[in-house]
Amino acid sequence: MKPSNLLIAGITFVVLLLAFGSMFKVDETQQAIILQFGKPVGKSIKDAGIHFKLPFIQDVKKFEKRILEWDGDANQIPTSDKKYIWVDTFGRWRIVDPLKFYQTVRGGDERQAQSRLDDIIDSATRNYVRENLLIEAVRNSNRELPLNIEDSGGIGAESVVPQIEKGRDAITELILEKAAQAMPEFGIELLDVRIKRVNYIEEVRQKVYERMIAERQRIAEKFRSEGQGRKAEIDGEREKEFQRITSEAYRKAQIIKGEADAEATKIYADAFSKDPEFYSFLQTLDSYKSTINTNTTLMLNTDSEYLKYLKRLR
Repeated sequence: MKPSNLLIAGITFVVLLLAFGSMFKVDETQQAIILQFGKPVGKSIKDAGIHFKLPFIQDVKKFEKRILEWDGDANQIPTSDKKYIWVDTFGRWRIVDPLKFYQTVRGGDERQAQSRLDDIIDSATRNYVRENLLIEAVRNSNRELPLNIEDSGGIGAESVVPQIEKGRDAITELILEKAAQAMPEFGIELLDVRIKRVNYIEEVRQKVYERMIAERQRIAEKFRSEGQGRKAEIDGEREKEFQRITSEAYRKAQIIKGEADAEATKIYADAFSKDPEFYSFLQTLDSYKSTINTNTTLMLNTDSEYLKYLKRLR
């Protein structure tokens, strides 16, 4: 190969190397800054596409452009009414100024940013929860709950229920507003903060559970007592109804029996009036049947009327 061709090939290779070394791509989900000897130069690059830098001298540091999540650790916080609770929060944030983010957050590391968010959001959460009653962190409004006296744990209609002045959503908004004020200096925009869970500390939670169990047992015992009372009332009504039905049946039976006896007596009287002798004969035979059997011994004199019909057979 001729020296001129080698020179052209070398120059072409160097030009291509410089061209590829000077171009870099920024994705739709990314933003970037240019570093020269480890120090940022120029403005932040937020537009997607092909961009240029000095080859071999400058480097590109890319950052996430999408919304990122933050999930804090649960913190034990006392409320203004001295109730110790665990508060667990989460949030959403994004990098809006890559250059400032790189300069203020060590190395522009997202994990370092998460640590800064922990400090700022946890501090705001602790301050606002500590300033309010427990019920403010739990409820959002003064809407009346559909509870009866048993479900309310013995709270009657005359009991005073604390009124909600802020509510959970308002406290969350205050936390977000307070924490968001410190974010611009880090090139971060805090989009949202929410309370994920509120719970008593272990010692208080066990006491609450024990009180709830005792209250449920008291209500169950009350229901059982009312059930036993109702059962006794039903048994009394059943026995009373049984006695009434039995008495009425006995009365009707006696009436029917009396009417039958009267009818029988009438029949007997009619029969006796038609043939008294024959009726007397039948009655005497019935008396023989009921008083005399094979083991009966009678001692009568010959003038006894008991055997008057037998005498006539001689």
